[in-house]
Amino acid sequence: MVDSTYMSGRNRFGGRPQAMIWADNPAIFDNDQLVPPGTERYSDLAGISDTTNNEFLILSDHNRDAINFANQRIEQRKRMANGMMRSYYIGDKVSVTTAWTMLPSRSYFRRPDFDQSTGLSSYSKINNQEFTADGGAGGAEMLRWYYDHTGPFWVYFSYDRFTNFGEDDAAYQNLNEYAQIIQMYISAFEYSIVKRGRSNYDMWNINLTLEEV
Repeated sequence: MVDSTYMSGRNRFGGRPQAMIWADNPAIFDNDQLVPPGTERYSDLAGISDTTNNEFLILSDHNRDAINFANQRIEQRKRMANGMMRSYYIGDKVSVTTAWTMLPSRSYFRRPDFDQSTGLSSYSKINNQEFTADGGAGGAEMLRWYYDHTGPFWVYFSYDRFTNFGEDDAAYQNLNEYAQIIQMYISAFEYSIVKRGRSNYDMWNINLTLEEV
């Protein structure tokens, strides 16, 4: 099972994590931080240290476009006899769209050897063993998750939404954490093979749509 130290080792840029994680289960608290339970898919730890088979996938920010949130208010509106509108509010649901251009088809040249305690890998971009800019999932890894998860799963979002952490000064200190976790479906996954690489990887374009359960 991963912990907050492992997840910190997977952060690359200024201590802030990648914008999205896909996970089989909602987050648990470790050292006052929300982390996904289980092991990272495609790592050499997957299926070894966690007997529950709970997995998560850290998506890459490599050439990612904007993450677009669209809120849908579910309600029944009816105009009364006096002309006033009355609404029976049910809830709010969100859909998310984003895209990647020229995303490597794989994140590493083989299963990354993440240290279970630190989250660090001996593979690096220096010797051309890490292909995405931050070690996050490549196109083929995302596509496999899509095929394996015909039902809902949990999506973790990292962006500045400090209001989810309260109203005191401490709420402003959480940029390095996941601020929102939603159970969602993949409603559309479109990809194209832009360039076929030589012996390492291909370059993909991906368009993704997620819908809240």
